[in-house]
Amino acid sequence: MTAGPLVCPRCATAQPADERLCPDCGLPLVPAGGGEADVTPAQARARKIKPSYAEGGLVRVTTAANLVEAEFVQSLLLEEGIPSTLRRTAGFDVPEMLAAGPRDVLVPLAGLQAAREMLLDAGLASAGTRLLSPVQLAGWLVLALGLGAALIWGGTELAG
Repeated sequence: MTAGPLVCPRCATAQPADERLCPDCGLPLVPAGGGEADVTPAQARARKIKPSYAEGGLVRVTTAANLVEAEFVQSLLLEEGIPSTLRRTAGFDVPEMLAAGPRDVLVPLAGLQAAREMLLDAGLASAGTRLLSPVQLAGWLVLALGLGAALIWGGTELAG
């Protein structure tokens, strides 16, 4: 950790050296008096993240064909202030594949709508791709089971 005081890059409030984030802005703190040369690449990336988009659990916003495409989408999202992470798509977790195979791009729930809009504007997602929430999925499942049961019951009433 840095021995000197830290400051917030947005509000310029001095903070003790043991703090990591500004309590007012939520941005990562930087060394006081240090120029941009003292900022690491990780700190530069963290500065771009809008705290309002970093709330909630991770949800899939899109799937990329490979690692390179996924990292491209990830950098586009970061330019809009939306944090993201990548994971191998289920069924493609084969160590021998390295960079090959599809990747899911995950964003925090608070940034999901902004990420979808940005990806639609960039032509990287289609308007028809929409994820169902677990509650919606359960509702559709109950409806399908109810219709199936009604059809079976109706068939037995006609036959019997």
